[in-house]
Amino acid sequence: MRTCMLFPGQGAQTVGMGKDLYDGSPAVRRLFEEASDASRMDVAKLIFSGTEDELKQTRNAQIALAVVETAAAVALGEAGVEAQGAAGFSLGEWAAITEAGVLPFAEMIRLVAERGRLMDEAGTRSGGSAMTAVIGLEPAAIEAALAAAKVEDAWIANYNSPGQSVLSGTELGLSRAEEVVKAAGAKRAIRLKVSGAFHSPIMRYAYDGFRELLSDVAFADPKKALYSNVTGGRVTSGEQIRALAAEQIIKPVRWVDEETAILNDGYERLVEAGPGTVLAGLWKAAGFEPPVESAGTAEHIAALAIRL
Repeated sequence: MRTCMLFPGQGAQTVGMGKDLYDGSPAVRRLFEEASDASRMDVAKLIFSGTEDELKQTRNAQIALAVVETAAAVALGEAGVEAQGAAGFSLGEWAAITEAGVLPFAEMIRLVAERGRLMDEAGTRSGGSAMTAVIGLEPAAIEAALAAAKVEDAWIANYNSPGQSVLSGTELGLSRAEEVVKAAGAKRAIRLKVSGAFHSPIMRYAYDGFRELLSDVAFADPKKALYSNVTGGRVTSGEQIRALAAEQIIKPVRWVDEETAILNDGYERLVEAGPGTVLAGLWKAAGFEPPVESAGTAEHIAALAIRL
């Protein structure tokens, strides 16, 4: 059965996530040890004993999610579920990169740690920036409304589904954008609790630093089908993936386009390897079949394996 693994992004984390995978698999425990060495922090302690506030910090959240999502992929492999394709939403793209054989796990974690640090610093340097979810208005209508009102310093950062997008911007830009999209017919505009305006030009500081860091890193060509947030389609070159890995910091996540590319490639099974069911919800909101199956816990993975 042709399977594509989908890895969720920042925002899905909770204290204790992945503990059942850790307890049930020596391979997962070794993965945590490897991540601790690569990131120079006690990853198990952070995830299992840290506070919600600690896990919400960008520099911690990115490492924690990348580890737990890769752990889910390892547990799926142990259960006999092998993927032919991989895609990740925002931070989740890094777990997908490792799943596709582009980077070794330890190198991926090292880069994710630096990515989180740079993005955290970029958010601080911005002097006040945030993100807002817009519900009930199509992306094209959002873009048209912002352009007509000449809203500055607010951009679509995530194309989540036909009826849900996320804006990034300055405090002033977002306040104006929220008024404009509501007037254009949006059902809701919800300010998100994040530390920066991710996937927007406001992250330029992080992009510049990360692009320089990546210049000396070897990215292999993917051994499995791999899909990009930036292009919304499949990528086949390690060099292209390296360039897009930096661009992703300042470019929007074109998740609907990415879902369409995955759908068109004819996978028979899609599994969400990581905590929560956010990507399953977005897939359903787009009206796509087959449904995305949850694979973030040992119980979910065991049930999924039975249906092989």
